[in-house]
Amino acid sequence: MSERNDEYPEGVVIRDKRRLDPVTGEPRHAAPDPASVPDRATDGGPTPPDGARSGGEDVPKAEALLLEERTRDLQRVQAEYANYRKRVDRDRVALAEAAVGGALIGLLPILDDIDRAREHGDLTGAFKAVADQLEAVLGKLGLTQFGEPGDPFDPAIHEAVLHDESDEVTEPTATKVLRRGYQHGDRLLRPAMVGVTDPKSEPASEAASEPEAGSPGDLDTDGPS
Repeated sequence: MSERNDEYPEGVVIRDKRRLDPVTGEPRHAAPDPASVPDRATDGGPTPPDGARSGGEDVPKAEALLLEERTRDLQRVQAEYANYRKRVDRDRVALAEAAVGGALIGLLPILDDIDRAREHGDLTGAFKAVADQLEAVLGKLGLTQFGEPGDPFDPAIHEAVLHDESDEVTEPTATKVLRRGYQHGDRLLRPAMVGVTDPKSEPASEAASEPEAGSPGDLDTDGPS
């Protein structure tokens, strides 16, 4: 039979119930025996109230409401950001067009000189090539000119400096163009300076019509003699 080296025989449990710790000298607090703690679920103890039991059911509903609220907040923020981007893009385009328009206004006197040289037949050679290239570049930037003899007079785009009357027109017409007008896109840079011809008005003496022949005043009221 083999010799046992165990200090205590198998199955023996030793519990230290001393109230003072032999090492530190501090008082010990006895831990409750797990076997002595009653189980409330089996010993008929008090049950949780109905509100506590239904609280677990309210959690998913509260989370759904919170998710819906956060979704609405996110949608509102996205809409505000989209409107902000549109406004920024619109302002950026407006500023760019204003800058280009300001530069084009400074070049209008040069274009007036080119028009006068063309009218006098002086636009030839290298000068003509440079003028054509300049007008092509400005046209790509959106500059357009208007104002031709025979155009109906429009006070929104025409500046009338001369007035005349003629039987050859039926409405106010720009018969003379003293200076062309220019616009950049929908923006008017400068109105056209024109001479306007209005339809000739009838004299007041011709407006009064003479009595028609055969009127009652012209009838012979004398009977046979």
